[in-house]
Amino acid sequence: MRPNPFLALSLWLLAGAASAATGYTQPHLSQAAGDESVTFQGQAFIDHGLVGTGRLSAQTVDFMGDTLGSFSSLGIQPGSWRRVGDHYEAVLWTLPDRGLNDPGAHLFYDYAARLHRFRLRFTPDQGTGRASAQQVEIVPDGGLVLTDFRGKPFTGVDPAQGTLTEHGILLPSPSHDLGAGKVSIDAESLQFTRDGSFYVGDEYAANVYYFDAKGRLRGVITPPPAVVPRTGGKIDFNSLAPPETGRRNNQGVEGMSLSPDGTRLFVALQSALIQDSAKGNASGRVNTRVLVYDVSHQATPAHPIGHYVITLPAYTAKGDGGALDQTAAQSEVRALNDHQFLMLSRDGNGLGSDNGRPFVTKSVLLVDTNGATNLAGSRYETTTASVLAAPVASALRDDIQPLAWVELVNLLNPVQLGRFGLNLDDPMRREPTTLSEKWEAMDLVPTLDPAHPEDWFLFVGNDNDFIASHCVMQGQACDATFDNDNRLLVYRLTLPTMQRPSAPAH
Repeated sequence: MRPNPFLALSLWLLAGAASAATGYTQPHLSQAAGDESVTFQGQAFIDHGLVGTGRLSAQTVDFMGDTLGSFSSLGIQPGSWRRVGDHYEAVLWTLPDRGLNDPGAHLFYDYAARLHRFRLRFTPDQGTGRASAQQVEIVPDGGLVLTDFRGKPFTGVDPAQGTLTEHGILLPSPSHDLGAGKVSIDAESLQFTRDGSFYVGDEYAANVYYFDAKGRLRGVITPPPAVVPRTGGKIDFNSLAPPETGRRNNQGVEGMSLSPDGTRLFVALQSALIQDSAKGNASGRVNTRVLVYDVSHQATPAHPIGHYVITLPAYTAKGDGGALDQTAAQSEVRALNDHQFLMLSRDGNGLGSDNGRPFVTKSVLLVDTNGATNLAGSRYETTTASVLAAPVASALRDDIQPLAWVELVNLLNPVQLGRFGLNLDDPMRREPTTLSEKWEAMDLVPTLDPAHPEDWFLFVGNDNDFIASHCVMQGQACDATFDNDNRLLVYRLTLPTMQRPSAPAH
C-alpha cells in the first residue's frame, strides 16, 4: 500500500485465518500529484494519474424518452478507438441498470433494458496548468433495445417469486401486474466481443446473457449451483430480501470482462455469497467469488474452468477509527490477460448516497489468479458448502488460497480531483462537483503512443441512479432535489502485462 498520512490501515487477522482482509478505519486518501508505482508479481505497474474528466448532465433524456441513467458499465466499441492529432475519437456504449427504483418502497418501472450509444472525443490534459475544461466530450447518438429469445423487451421490475422458461432455461419474470410475462433483468456489467456481439451480467439471476450485435438474446451462461439463489430449496430471484444460499440480493454479476484475446470470460460477484458471509455485520461479506469461462469455442459454456475467491477490503462506514463494519464491494473488472485483471472496489459513500458519511475507500485493484486455489468442479461450486473456516469469522478455510491483489489506483485523491474541479466534500451539501457514490464502470484503451507502448487509458464511470432535478421515467415525473451528473474519470496507466488482442477488432 502507498504511504499516506490520512490512512489508518489495519490488518484483520482472525484465528485460523488463511488470508487477511485489508481494512480501512479512516478515510483512505492519496495526496500524490504525479506518478505512483507498485510492484506486483515481479513487475512494475504505474499510475500516472488523472488525465481527464467528462460530464453528462443528469437531466439528459435518452433515445427512448427516459432520463438517461448511466454508467453501470461501459465499453468502447471494438475497432472504433483512434488517434486524431492531439485527441482521440471512438464510439462509447454505456449500460444503465433496471431504471429508477426504490426497493424500500417497492417502487419499480417497466424499464426496458437498453444500451446507450455516444460519440466520444478525448483530449488528454498535458499537466501544464489547472485543468478546468472537460477533456472528455460525449454526445448521445441513439442506442439499442435488448430483447429476449422471443424478441420481447426485458423489464426492470423485481420478479418476486415469478419465473418463466425460455429455451429450457428458468428465468426471473414478474407473474402478474407490471412487467408480467417479460424477463426481469438488473443489468450491471457489459463486455463486447470483437464481432460486435456482447455479454450483459445480471443481478437477479446472476446470469450472463449473450446478445448478438442487434441486441437479440442468443444464449445464457447460468451460474453454478453454489451461486444460484435459493430459499427453502426453491430458486428465489427476488431482490428485496436475501435468499438462504447463493448470490446475495442485489449482489449478482457486478463485474465481467473478456481477456484481450477473447478466450476467457471473467465473471465476478459483487460481494460474498450468503453461505460465505460471516455472521454479525456487513464487513463479513469480503470473500466473493470470481468465475472464469473458456469462451474460445462456445459463447455460453455450461461450466467454468476457473473458480476463485478474492478477499475484498473492509472499512469503517463512518471513517471514524471504529470497528470495521462494511465490505468495499467490487463494481467492475477489466482483464489484462488470461490471469490478471483490474477490479473496482469501493465504499457506499458519496454524492447520491444520503447516508451522511465521508469518503473512505474507492480503489482500482490489480488482481492475479496465478497461485490461487481453483475451486472449479469442487464441492464449493457444486453444493452450497461455505469457503469460511467458521460461520462467525471471515477467515477462509486453510485449504483455500485467495486471489492476490494490490491497489493500483486510488480514486480518492483530492489533489488530482481538485485540478479538474472535483472534490471530496461532505456529500450532504449536494455540491454538483462532489465525487459521486457509485463508481461502477471501467474500460481500457491504448494510448497509441509509440514511445510508451505499455501505456493505456483507463476510463472509469459512475452510476448516478437516475438522480436528476428534472427526471422522467415511463412518461412519469421522478424529480429529485438535486442533480447527480453522469461522470467519467480517465487515468493513464503503464500496464506491462496487458495483452494485445490476437486479431484486429472489426
